[in-house]
Amino acid sequence: MKILVCIKQVPDTEANPELRRDLSWINEDNLAFRMNRYDEYALEEALVIKDEFPETVIDVITVGPERSAAVIRKGLEKGADSAVHIKTAENHISAADTASLIADYASGRGYDIIFAGVMSEDMMQCMVGPMVASLLSMPCIVSVVKTSVDFDSGIITAESELEGGIIETVELSAPCLITIQTGINQPRYPSLSNVMKARGMTHQTVEADHFIKNRVSSLSYPERGAKGTEITGSIEEKADKLVELLYERGLLV
Repeated sequence: MKILVCIKQVPDTEANPELRRDLSWINEDNLAFRMNRYDEYALEEALVIKDEFPETVIDVITVGPERSAAVIRKGLEKGADSAVHIKTAENHISAADTASLIADYASGRGYDIIFAGVMSEDMMQCMVGPMVASLLSMPCIVSVVKTSVDFDSGIITAESELEGGIIETVELSAPCLITIQTGINQPRYPSLSNVMKARGMTHQTVEADHFIKNRVSSLSYPERGAKGTEITGSIEEKADKLVELLYERGLLV
């Protein structure tokens, strides 16, 4: 079985990014970056399949600027067999461009399953996975919380989380694309042997900036909304002030 796992480098959630002065993008000078957590679960699901079926080959792929190479290095340390960096000069790549670049690379390479996180922590659009599946004309299931692979028949059984906690069970035939929800497994730490092995591995780099069709023109902060009113004092004083404000604003008669 051959698996491709899509991973993304995102800013750490503890970061407090600010816009650049020219409003072209966020200031990345003091930001820490790491692997998107949803993609960590997707990679772990591929590694679980490899544990069960050792002949499985796992490739990891990312789209992004020079710094994104660190995230595929982490994928190799976790146990992936090879890695591909589709490198662009842009810090932000639209979902459409990302999906197009991944689909173009994956086309014709014989992947049985393409895994991706259900969304990225920075954009939270849930778009890249389904768009890749559409471009490759393969079946897709999203927000998966459990998978089971029948290696003889090539049938993948997946449980998808729907609204209200409802679980939908779907059977897909390979090739297919699956986006993974958190909690499906417990992502492993890289073993020392894999870390040492990854140091001697090289990854494929594909220059792709000239393929980008959608570019960010500018960013802006949200407009400030109406400010709230803080009421201070004892409980009785607060109650009196609240009633007075409601009368003033015509909410009580």
